[in-house]
Amino acid sequence: MADLFRSGDALVAFDSRYEILAWNEAAEQLTGVPAAEALGRRCWEVLGGREANGGIVCHAGCSVGRLAMERWPVATRDVDVRTPVGRRRVAMATIAVSDPPVILHLLRNAPDGIHEAPLRESCEPSVSLTPRQLEVLQLLGDGETARVIADRLALAETTVRNHIRAILLELGAHSQLEAVAKARRLGLVA
Repeated sequence: MADLFRSGDALVAFDSRYEILAWNEAAEQLTGVPAAEALGRRCWEVLGGREANGGIVCHAGCSVGRLAMERWPVATRDVDVRTPVGRRRVAMATIAVSDPPVILHLLRNAPDGIHEAPLRESCEPSVSLTPRQLEVLQLLGDGETARVIADRLALAETTVRNHIRAILLELGAHSQLEAVAKARRLGLVA
């Protein structure tokens, strides 16, 4: 599959399940992630894209990938992607090709230059949750259900569940209980 898509820029190709099909040498150089570690994994797990303000871009319900799969035009955007040494700001252009669709992300250093934020000096990776996610996490720590959290924060229950999914992803947790335990250990919640 990698031979099918050639680009001088960093190129990531993934299918409708968001599984990475191609990760070229330029992507290895830009992200510091070898193709062997990326291929077959979900693109959002590897890239971990975030907006400059910390908002999650890459996640299981990725709207960029969904829009591209539905053949909508997606504008190039600046995204901070995960690297082994921190985050790097890249310009990400997204297009869909073939049928069934294969989604291509073309990545280049963002116009404002390289932005690298080193990881925290600890055994835990850097954690970046939005203020709303921290509220949801605190309420989970208080033992509240998604429905109660939705009522308390005047949000749709689906929105709360999306926040919970993003929290689990960011903390690398498999359950809400594990996420709360990690958050307490990191001092994110009381």
